[in-house]
Formats: sequence, structure tokens, C-alpha cells
Amino acid sequence: MSDDCVMPLSDVQAEACPIVQIIDRVAGKWSVSILVAATRGPVRYTELERSIPGISRRMLTLTLRNLERDGLLERTVYPTVPPKVEYRATESARGLYGHLTGLLEWAEQHRPDIIEARMEYDRAQALAA
Repeated sequence: MSDDCVMPLSDVQAEACPIVQIIDRVAGKWSVSILVAATRGPVRYTELERSIPGISRRMLTLTLRNLERDGLLERTVYPTVPPKVEYRATESARGLYGHLTGLLEWAEQHRPDIIEARMEYDRAQALAA
């Protein structure tokens, strides 16, 4: 996470900063996909790589490390040749999953309203220009 919370902060910034850091971490497009996959059961690196279109190996590795660092994933290495590595969602991540699915439901329900609001805004901006 960033060091943005180290600078002198206003009261609002000081209260919001830890929350913003967490939201930034778990709401990223790669994090959500990884957490959804890991919540369904143990998942291997190559399974994640194949199931998340567009993610690079570097981004997958960084995101897995960050989620593990934040206590949202558990990484297990099995002593085989080659080593087998599995990722599982922690209890915290499983609790987060319920909130993510609630957000998904909200987004699906309100998508038409948001699309319409964007179109109205863009029309108004075009007329004002």
C-alpha cells in the first residue's frame, strides 16, 4: 500500500486513508477476479492465469503477493517436483466476497441508470462546448 497516509493529513483524509487503501487493493480488476476464483476453492497459479483474460504473469504475481500480504489469500507450497502451489481465500476474503457480490448486484441493477446518466451528461457537455 502507498505511503500517502504518512503525510500530514486533514481529519477527513486521516479517517478515509486506511479505508481508501483497502478499497484500492481489493477493488482492482485483477484482485476481484483472483478473490472470486480463490473463494470457490483452492486454485493454482496456472489456473488463475488461464481464467483471467488479459492478466500478465507479472501482474498476477504482484496481485497474488499483495493479497497474501493483506491476509486475503493463503499460499501453500507442496513439496513435489515441480512444486505445486495453491492459493485459498482466507476467512477475511470469504467475508469480503459477500460484499463484492452485493456490489456486483448493485452494479447490475443500476447499470442502465448509469449508462443513461453518462449519455445525458455527455450530451449536455457537447451542447455547452
